Amino acid sequence: MNVNPLDDPRLTAMGLLAEVHAGLIARMQPVLSASGLSDIDFETVLRLGRSPGQRLRMTDLAAQTGLSTSGVTRVVDRLERDGLVERVACSSDRRASYAALTDAGRERLEAVLPLHLRDIESCFTGLLSDDELTAFLATLRKIRDVVRPCATAGTATAGAATAGAAAAGAATARTGGGPHKQVPPQGPPR
Repeated sequence: MNVNPLDDPRLTAMGLLAEVHAGLIARMQPVLSASGLSDIDFETVLRLGRSPGQRLRMTDLAAQTGLSTSGVTRVVDRLERDGLVERVACSSDRRASYAALTDAGRERLEAVLPLHLRDIESCFTGLLSDDELTAFLATLRKIRDVVRPCATAGTATAGAATAGAAAAGAATARTGGGPHKQVPPQGPPR
């Protein structure tokens, strides 16, 4: 019996992942645009905000965002012009520099995060039980560590994905315990 390769569940998995990613990006875009941040600007500011000392070496920031070194330089240049990020020289290596979140960058991030988290809850994490979210985060980390191991470059836990981290991630992805209801969208429909 021949199995049609077009019916392969691996294709379904990739298709679903692509559809979910595209849908989530589309749902998140209005809030980011209203805050004056592009997707990559937001990702950069968020990664800096979540990093120790709210800064990363430029090479680590490039690795985490998936940008080339010249690409991350352009993003940091733009964010620096907007006053959200600053470059800081590395005291131990004159060839290296850090991108650091400024007070204005932190304020912008703090202003957009409640709306962004509301969107995440309403169309993503709020659809999952605590156990589902914990398992999903562990699965994503397992895949990420194979396909993009440098995504945690420059962090204290670079490359380490543990069950404890997955459980902690699930707990911090929520605003309380127990299964979460979908949060009704506020403002115009997206």
